[in-house]
Amino acid sequence: MRGRNEILADIRANKPTFSAPAPNVPNYDESYPKDNAGLKARFIEVLEKMGGVWAEPEAQEPSADTMRRALADKLTANSIIASNVAAIPGNRRLRAHDTPASLHDVDVAVLRARFGVAETGSVCFTEAELTVNAVAYLAQHLVVLLDPATIETNLHRAYQRDDYRNARYTVFHTGPSATADIEGVLVRGAQGVRSLTIIPARG
Repeated sequence: MRGRNEILADIRANKPTFSAPAPNVPNYDESYPKDNAGLKARFIEVLEKMGGVWAEPEAQEPSADTMRRALADKLTANSIIASNVAAIPGNRRLRAHDTPASLHDVDVAVLRARFGVAETGSVCFTEAELTVNAVAYLAQHLVVLLDPATIETNLHRAYQRDDYRNARYTVFHTGPSATADIEGVLVRGAQGVRSLTIIPARG
């Protein structure tokens, strides 16, 4: 009976020598708006379909007041806010050595997205934006600052970005967590954040 190494050696020796380059895959975004305003509008449309909220700030730059207005029915005087954004200070500091279990009581996480995707209404985070990866799942509500100039057409374009490919951890968030049973009853916040609020802010 021939051994494994002999069989593999025969396969290598008889491997066809033809060249088969990978096909050129198109980006499939010809129908998307070419201008930033159009991409922003498409992003907002899909975001809201997925249960997210676009919160345009009254002032040119977002502030803590922008967040409080957007989450007026969700915040209390005792809410725990973990913020990685200087413009919206919180009362819980996120540190790289924090364990996921220590974030169990976070009511609101405030993060800046790396970029957005118009196709899915998603925002992208890497380990640099999250500090503790679990915070984007364990918080009750997620508030995200997004520079509209960073919105990509679709996921094909997103996967080509250097900051996506070079990150150690990358995740896309599309609306709040949701699930539906066989009768079609939709429940938001079943396995993750109960709300996702996007605030436009230049990077």
